[in-house]
Amino acid sequence: MSFAPQASAAPPSRCAASVPFASGTDGYHTFRIPALVRTATGALLAFAEGRRDSAGDSGAIEVVSRASRDGGCTWGPLSVVSSNGDATAGNPSPALTRHGDLVLLTTRNGRVSEAEIMSGKASEQDSRRVFVQRSKDNGRTWSAATDITADTKQADWRWYATGPGHAITLRHGPHAGRIVVPANHSCAPPAGSADVGTEAKYYGGHDLYSDDDGRTWHIGFRDDRTDGVIAANETTVTELPDGKLYFSSRNQGSSPSRRVDAYSTDGGKTLTEPYQPQETLTGPKVQGSVMQTSKRDLLVFSGPSDPAARTVMQLRISTDRGQSWQPGLTVTAGPAAYSDLVQIDPRTIGLIYETGTAGPYETLTFQRIPLGEVKG
Repeated sequence: MSFAPQASAAPPSRCAASVPFASGTDGYHTFRIPALVRTATGALLAFAEGRRDSAGDSGAIEVVSRASRDGGCTWGPLSVVSSNGDATAGNPSPALTRHGDLVLLTTRNGRVSEAEIMSGKASEQDSRRVFVQRSKDNGRTWSAATDITADTKQADWRWYATGPGHAITLRHGPHAGRIVVPANHSCAPPAGSADVGTEAKYYGGHDLYSDDDGRTWHIGFRDDRTDGVIAANETTVTELPDGKLYFSSRNQGSSPSRRVDAYSTDGGKTLTEPYQPQETLTGPKVQGSVMQTSKRDLLVFSGPSDPAARTVMQLRISTDRGQSWQPGLTVTAGPAAYSDLVQIDPRTIGLIYETGTAGPYETLTFQRIPLGEVKG
């Protein structure tokens, strides 16, 4: 089954890197947490958290977007997609459905910190909640956000985050059309424990899935180990050519490889094995993005490659469907952090990433990369 979008306006054969979001503009202190999706018309939508108060992860934060109709060379005006008053709406995770609508999952919380939520000090209303929105006009307008927390969050989970980064709609096999959203959470300590819940070992991974174009949602796999070695966190997913799903996660545990990964053969409902260290994919503790490209034998990962710092944005490539990874194109040797990938056309991918001169949170920069150049 194919969900290929229509062609967009042809961009120049080459265009310079563009900047959809620059911190300190449009009334926002900082833009962070990028996500990308290609619409049914071939346009690109870039999402971000617009942070009004500071660069911090809590406070007045909105989900914003800009559209490009020339393959990411230029971007239209900023739109606010999801707002939560003077509190937080963030972690955008968009997907294009099989029928051409866009579905966007986000998470919200009150004016409380991640540590307060993880320690159980936040009220139920201020703790993390999950929302879904729909656009029938390629991202120009969006429905009101609908709270789906009751179906997507277990009672003993405290922290919660969708993505961040793109979700996927499956194209192959018995679950074709299913939307799969990678996500993560933290668990409450067991009764009688001296732990408070902020310990890194309580982070865990899961995914969400919908078989009716985002109208109802279910929790898929769960990975909740508390051994302190593997503690899955921000996660990215892609569908391999044989229909198997490949998950790659930031690891908050002590595993020296930093990234952990896993596979699913039932559309994300379960993992074939729990997350395991991926020794050939190293970097700091940071979000990353993975994408199966239009070349069947080429899987691409984006993320900082310096194991000690958020710097050196580099593509890594796999020709054995994620079993091993090799260095690819170095996009920048400077500061860099979160990123997301999109297939622009059969010969070109797009990368949006946090970067700057003095630090990684000055801009969200977009770059077109011909497939022939991803190997560096």
